Amino acid sequence: MRVACRGLLVGGLAVAFLGVGSTCFLAAAPVPANSFPRPTVDEPVAGSRGKQETAVLSGGCFWGVQAVYQHTRGVLSATSGYAGGNAETAHYEQVGMGNTGHAESVKIVYDPAQITYGQILMIFFSVAHNPTELNKQGPDWGTQYRSSIFYANEEQKKIAAAYVAQLEGVKVYPQKIVTQIVPLSGFYPAEAYHQDYVKRNPRNPYIAINDLPKLANLKKEFPDLYREY
Repeated sequence: MRVACRGLLVGGLAVAFLGVGSTCFLAAAPVPANSFPRPTVDEPVAGSRGKQETAVLSGGCFWGVQAVYQHTRGVLSATSGYAGGNAETAHYEQVGMGNTGHAESVKIVYDPAQITYGQILMIFFSVAHNPTELNKQGPDWGTQYRSSIFYANEEQKKIAAAYVAQLEGVKVYPQKIVTQIVPLSGFYPAEAYHQDYVKRNPRNPYIAINDLPKLANLKKEFPDLYREY
């Protein structure tokens, strides 16, 4: 369920009060990266360009996650879509019911000569979402907004599991990381109106509160991995 109760301008900044039912609250900005740990287990940087690898991640509303990776150096494409369920139910209205098994996800195609899978996950855990929220993300509630890494092979599984253990070991978050690490059974692109949503709707109050701070954090914390559109 994604609900915008009202929007307004405060000091020239768009602010949205978001909530479920009759309860509205101010959506919080993403957790700051604060010199986030680099992964100690990772794939090697490819020796030459031209190869493509794919990562599929879910971390709340796919609008903001897609935008983060569209601003990440080495990412060739980022597509909003659905993963975790079957093709027949991969439609926004059905997924929004929360009973299809799908999570709003993003398929990231990247050049392993420019960015590694571990670095993709570092951005995912630091600025793309909050991995300690169970079956929700900010103002969005339901299993379709869960935190998940859909691995395509055993190497991705190993890197993801090692990184979660690393982050837990140094207590990056005061709460437990609840990210699921599960095999990818399929990815289904979302409807066209969901693609490039942040880029096309930067003044939307939901985007201003929930997603633009993620891009600011990406630029601040990882300037070597940040790029403009």
